[in-house]
Amino acid sequence: MVGMSTPRPPDDVPVRERLIAAAVAVLATDGPGELKVRRVSEQAGSTTISVYHHFGDMRGLLDEVVARGYDTLKAAMLEAENVHADPGAQLFAMALSARDMALANPHLYDLMFGLSTRGGIRAAPPKEGGAARRHFTEAYAVLVRSCGRLVDTGRTEGYTGTQIAAQLWSMVHGFISLEAAGQYDDLTDTVAELLAPMAITHFIGMGDTRERATISASIAHHGWTERARM
Repeated sequence: MVGMSTPRPPDDVPVRERLIAAAVAVLATDGPGELKVRRVSEQAGSTTISVYHHFGDMRGLLDEVVARGYDTLKAAMLEAENVHADPGAQLFAMALSARDMALANPHLYDLMFGLSTRGGIRAAPPKEGGAARRHFTEAYAVLVRSCGRLVDTGRTEGYTGTQIAAQLWSMVHGFISLEAAGQYDDLTDTVAELLAPMAITHFIGMGDTRERATISASIAHHGWTERARM
């Protein structure tokens, strides 16, 4: 499972980093309703003015928190890319990693994707040049790279790697958001019953064969279940 640690940072860590780590910790342990300047600064062992000094306002700090979320997602996607040689398996594994990250960090995931949270906080869409935008771009590039490899194998017809990445990103994160909202609570195993069949169907629609798509999904699922047992 992909998670983010939440201990209070040591006092010898620069104040800016302590504030970001504190905001991540407060979000994870207490939820978005506690993401307030005073609460975060106390968690960081700093002052309220330090938030405004380093980030302008609370939304500027949230931008950095979202950036850390994309770093976590990127690391999980890179692991999927490095573990599997088959680009199809890489993509299936990335979907599973994204789901794990979302389930382990539900409040952070909401902020990353601009979803309303129980605390009523909605992060602004990543701005051009902002930390969240830069880190999102880096994470998304991992997906595009694997999609390009899939195209190079000849398993798709009429699509570029960029087009496939946009389709898979929308499909996977749509699934994750609906699962988090409880839409699939009637299913026993959402991965086996919905995510994997849906992804296989999408691969076939892009020109892949059912056999190759199923093999890629099986490889990724096996690796995922083995890691879960560790």
